[in-house]
Amino acid sequence: MRVLVTNDDGIKAPGLRALAGAAREEGFEVVVAAPAEEASGVSAAMSAYLEQGQVPITRVDLAGLGGIPAYGVGASPAYIVVLATLDAFGPAPDLVLSGINRGANAGRAILHSGTVGAAFTAAAYGMPALAASLDVLSPLSAERGGNALKVLDESSDEAHNWPTAAQYVRDLLPRLSELEDGYVLNLNVPDRPPGEVKGMERATLARFGQVQMAVAESGEDFVRTSVEENRARADEGTDIALLTDGYATLTTVRAVAEV
Repeated sequence: MRVLVTNDDGIKAPGLRALAGAAREEGFEVVVAAPAEEASGVSAAMSAYLEQGQVPITRVDLAGLGGIPAYGVGASPAYIVVLATLDAFGPAPDLVLSGINRGANAGRAILHSGTVGAAFTAAAYGMPALAASLDVLSPLSAERGGNALKVLDESSDEAHNWPTAAQYVRDLLPRLSELEDGYVLNLNVPDRPPGEVKGMERATLARFGQVQMAVAESGEDFVRTSVEENRARADEGTDIALLTDGYATLTTVRAVAEV
């Protein structure tokens, strides 16, 4: 089967390489196409950065993944998925893997995620899809320091536990064929070595995300926002509560559908 690997952190993100490597190791034919620059928080936006009416596409060599065609694209993740269905990167894919995102995509805040937005778009086009994220910003459990937050430091991206998340993806790949039409799998994995993750649990979506927007400063003609920890306690069994306790979480989510 042919797999499109994309993300919203951009073509240079280490999580993207880990995800593509995991798919190749499981025997899939892999093509990588991801935003040329970071596109976090764009949901399923259909946006592109045109140059004389053309969407720029640049061939990229991914370290350690020789032989896998990879492209940096001047477009949002969802737009890239649609381009892939139109054979823009070779034959259309059979399924889509999105991630591995820098930071959990948990709670109802997944609505805003470019990582999950790409997966939803794939489902809308009839393809099984999985969104995978590494929880580099999770509140630590009580035994590890209460509500303290890990520092999100992009300069140390390579040091995060991408192989841990990649292994969970590998374990889930055979199950993608079992997905009902219009559904996606949303996987979140703690940023820990494999032996320190307590296992994987099915989870419901928390009513909120890990962080929330706040107004840091405002004036007559401007507003400056910041992102703060959401200190509301997550209900038991939700993705955020389980991540805080050291579990990987899996939630099956339905893309947009009528009631």
